[in-house]
Amino acid sequence: MEVEKMVTVDADLITDWRTFHEVFVEAFGFPKFYGHNMDAWVDCLSYLDDPNAEMTTVHVQPGHTLSLVVDNARDLKRRCPELFEALVECTAFVNWRVVTTGGSPLLALAFYA
Repeated sequence: MEVEKMVTVDADLITDWRTFHEVFVEAFGFPKFYGHNMDAWVDCLSYLDDPNAEMTTVHVQPGHTLSLVVDNARDLKRRCPELFEALVECTAFVNWRVVTTGGSPLLALAFYA
């Protein structure tokens, strides 16, 4: 797994589902039609290595991985356990989806207290 790029989000800006999606829209440049739900989150991030899909403005080369650094992750886990769990599970699902079609994992989570 070769890490090519890093995106950092500040979990202190996340207080509920609305702000969760706002933070990720800002960080990844999801399209205007983004559905602000976890299915849409997974769909957009599953195309990090395909700029032609226009699902994000952040991209990695095929076979490379993006490090998603979550600052203040410990506080997010304490404050919003459901959101934290969804972040972990949906990141794993993005990678599962890509790997089962012959690709390489796209996302690596890095938690910074």
